[in-house]
Amino acid sequence: MNIPDLDVPRVVIIGGGFAGLNLARQLDDGLFQTVLIDSNNYHTFQPLLYQVATAEVEPDSIAYPLRKILKNKKRTHIRMAEVTSIQMNSKEVKTNLGPIHYDCLVIATGASTNFFGNEEIELKAMPMKSLTQSLDLRSLILQNFEAALNEKDLEARDSFMNFVIVGGGPTGVELAGALAELKKSILPKDYPDLDIRRMQIHVIEAGHQLLGPMSHGASENALKYLKGFGVNVWLNTRVLHYNGQHIQTEKQDILSYNLIWAAGVKAQHPKGIDANHIEKGRLLVDSYCFLQDRDDVAAIGDVALFRDEHWPDGMPMLGSIARQQGRFLARHLSRKVRGKKVEAFKYRNLGTMATIGRNKAVVDMGRIHFSGWFAWVTWLFVHLMLLVDFRNRVVVFVNWIWNYLFFDRGTRLIVRRYKRK
Repeated sequence: MNIPDLDVPRVVIIGGGFAGLNLARQLDDGLFQTVLIDSNNYHTFQPLLYQVATAEVEPDSIAYPLRKILKNKKRTHIRMAEVTSIQMNSKEVKTNLGPIHYDCLVIATGASTNFFGNEEIELKAMPMKSLTQSLDLRSLILQNFEAALNEKDLEARDSFMNFVIVGGGPTGVELAGALAELKKSILPKDYPDLDIRRMQIHVIEAGHQLLGPMSHGASENALKYLKGFGVNVWLNTRVLHYNGQHIQTEKQDILSYNLIWAAGVKAQHPKGIDANHIEKGRLLVDSYCFLQDRDDVAAIGDVALFRDEHWPDGMPMLGSIARQQGRFLARHLSRKVRGKKVEAFKYRNLGTMATIGRNKAVVDMGRIHFSGWFAWVTWLFVHLMLLVDFRNRVVVFVNWIWNYLFFDRGTRLIVRRYKRK
């Protein structure tokens, strides 16, 4: 890999998600040389992936080029590459572009969809963890409505128009609300030849409530809002089999060509990490975000298993934690190289929230819990401010205003046809 050798320590970051990007932005350019490795040349704002899938925003409004974000970091080098393994003894990262030596390695590779070992469902279901997967889902949704137009068999036609979302977390709940809005306001105008009233939306959750990590009140309100939108919610229910059309659950069988998997995630990390550093599929780190007994390899974000008195089983995989760990590690490395006192990472819980369609959302902020229109406005503002760039904020805001006022979504495009494997 063609990276110049400098007289300052080299920090290699694997992953340009919330954790890796915040670390790269905050690292002191005068103290370190930074090498950011990612398989893509852009950063994705994952909380709004469902809006790309349901044609509410354009894909480039929630993605931003890494080089543009870090353009003022003169000692930061970005390489679009695939990491194949890590050699800790020789302090090398092996990639498809060749090896690169590091003084400090930061693993921020995030998480991927967890199908819990069900290969049949993994092959046939639609995940939604990346920008390309969201675009594939958007294409599949529109393609299936086009197919329904030409289907004479009523059962098959309903299968094209039925949607089953597995997982009642924020992603599943928000996606269900967005599909319900499509059913109510958009699809009847786009497909007047179809009886859109026959379209069904199902949310299947294995647990006893929606939005498991949130408060009981938030869960109850989310359930009430979804049912108000006509969404069928199945709690304490697991999906057993799916052959591409027939979904078998513990309680009822459903016919649908649209099974969307939002039931869980699992950490993903490169090969070459000793088994004693891995627990529950995540990398076990100390209170400074470094691997146990290693002062040259750190892990932050979803891939890291960080424990403290509030999270004895490990902190959850949340974007807010990833962002804070990225900023923390940048400060920690700077203070350490200057010989200053370092402090352990402490997570500042700013709350959790989820939106369930127009004017409906739930928010938990410490002991404060609220829902409804004000929670929805809060959700809009927070997510708008978390976008990386001002241009992205303007584009997303204009889309939201347009959609709200005119009940229209301008990105209902099948740019590339999706073909199921």
